Amino acid sequence: MRIVDLTDENKKLFYMCLEDWSDEMKEAGNHKESWCNKMENKGLGVKLALDDNGKVGGMIQYVPIEYSSAEGEGLYFINCIWVHGYKKGRGNFQKKGMGKALLQAAENEVKEKGAKGIVAWGIPLPFWMRAAWFKKQAYSKVDKQGFFGPVLLWKPFVDDALPPKWTNQKKNPEKIPGKVTIYGFINGWCPAQNIVFERAKRAASEFGDKVIFREINTFDREVLLEWGISDALYIDDKRLRTGPPPSYNKIKKKIERQVNKLKSN
Repeated sequence: MRIVDLTDENKKLFYMCLEDWSDEMKEAGNHKESWCNKMENKGLGVKLALDDNGKVGGMIQYVPIEYSSAEGEGLYFINCIWVHGYKKGRGNFQKKGMGKALLQAAENEVKEKGAKGIVAWGIPLPFWMRAAWFKKQAYSKVDKQGFFGPVLLWKPFVDDALPPKWTNQKKNPEKIPGKVTIYGFINGWCPAQNIVFERAKRAASEFGDKVIFREINTFDREVLLEWGISDALYIDDKRLRTGPPPSYNKIKKKIERQVNKLKSN
């Protein structure tokens, strides 16, 4: 196994989170590529894990914390770490140490850049980006969003490092009278969330002027801090669960339900 930096040859694969075989990933549009281009000179770090045959099996991406959904000083933030685990496509590369190797490589690089620590987020349930896995890698919990919400963890490198915190939500979208109002918050870094955004935008367009779709681009740090939201989908001020991404038909039906309520009023 080898850990390498991202090359032009593997950029398309990285933009699709190693799932170039997936039709669903093709729905994500070019948001991640655009995000990467904007982050290229802002400290974005990407590393890939290659097996003994040179096949890419894992990836990690990390940024200075000021470009994330958390707050802190002198820290780096891990957007995601993913080792391909599906039988289809590239095959299952998990349980071979790629995740640990990627994490160590990222830690080493940001230390060399003078970071005071590195931050990660995890899910308390045993799914992707498990908080328990980071704890096994000597990360400690510092903040949490809700009971089942994502956990913020970190590993300080120096004694004077200050712990990070989540950026808390500041306000809610407002419903426009006489319309079904959809707010699509999009940062760009996550293809799964980009899929949700694109599906919602496409579904909203089918209802004509009965539905208003508002795009909130949270790559702009001021916008993110104004709302305290990075990626989300709201239909008439109700936030939808977006992980894993709901299907296009499910989103369309939820919009249709709200449109029918307009007709009955």
